[in-house]
Amino acid sequence: MADDRHRIDVSSRVQFVPEQSDAAGGRYVFAYTITIKNTGTVAAQLVSRHWIITDADNQVQEVKGEGVVGEQPLLEPGEFFEYTSGCPLKTPFGTMEGTYQMVSSQGEAFDVRIAPFSLAEPYAIN
Repeated sequence: MADDRHRIDVSSRVQFVPEQSDAAGGRYVFAYTITIKNTGTVAAQLVSRHWIITDADNQVQEVKGEGVVGEQPLLEPGEFFEYTSGCPLKTPFGTMEGTYQMVSSQGEAFDVRIAPFSLAEPYAIN
């Protein structure tokens, strides 16, 4: 269970990538930027991720793997790590949410929830 020692804040920003998308072919590409900030009192390392991606047809993809963008950042208290990645969908909108698996400098494992955020082609939602 996370406590004040293990506080990690996660924020997201999303951008539609029209030059990589093909509406006629059912391909909509989104770039998302994630900021992970250690607001706790001990260092923590991001070791793995678990994403749940749901498109407008309620098709769910799960993505699990080590680290993010090939890295397993170690965040000291007050430090942050920001990265950008991409997500293709077959529909013009969907959502992403998940968890990061972290390990504190004392060897304690804990999960950090990534709140759901929307992926939406501009003007796809009226």
